[in-house]
Amino acid sequence: MSKQDLFHATLMPDQDWWQALWPDPAAVLRTVGIKPGMDVVDLCCGDGLFTRPMCELVFPAKTWALDLDADLLEQAQKACRDNSNLHVIAGDARELVNTIDHPVDFIFIANTFHGVPEKTELARAAHQSLREDGHFAVVNWSPQPREETTVLGQPRGPDTELRMHPDDVQRFVEAAGFKLEQLVDVGPYHYGAVFLKV
Repeated sequence: MSKQDLFHATLMPDQDWWQALWPDPAAVLRTVGIKPGMDVVDLCCGDGLFTRPMCELVFPAKTWALDLDADLLEQAQKACRDNSNLHVIAGDARELVNTIDHPVDFIFIANTFHGVPEKTELARAAHQSLREDGHFAVVNWSPQPREETTVLGQPRGPDTELRMHPDDVQRFVEAAGFKLEQLVDVGPYHYGAVFLKV
């Protein structure tokens, strides 16, 4: 089963515009609060755009990269072939607690939460997989019309009606036992909602 089958409108985009949109993924990770020495999960990691800099940032601590799509997971693994702290998992993000060997410090999900059918269930899986005082960061497209989010001259990202206001993300995630700690800008068309496990 593919990620698209479960998580609507979350297919990986063309590499050219994706890399133009995210020229410095490590800066995004630092902005949301990932620090050296943290055990982290790149949830729904796709092709590993954030996974590689995550491995490098937290080394020698562990990075788990989880995705449903085996082909994308293989791309992520290839991108991180020099990172000995990477652990890849083919599986459903909602089963995260059953796939990692101990609670982690930080869980990161980018460009996927809008397409998750049971958002609070996914947030609960993150909550169960975190240490006390752990963090869950959701990086999402800003809720502006798709026509306004252009990269390399073309409208990009999910359809306008799928985009989520940060207040809606907060409502779904806080229902799973989190508290919004900060809301940060992480790109021209994205925000990061960083939640603390309470």
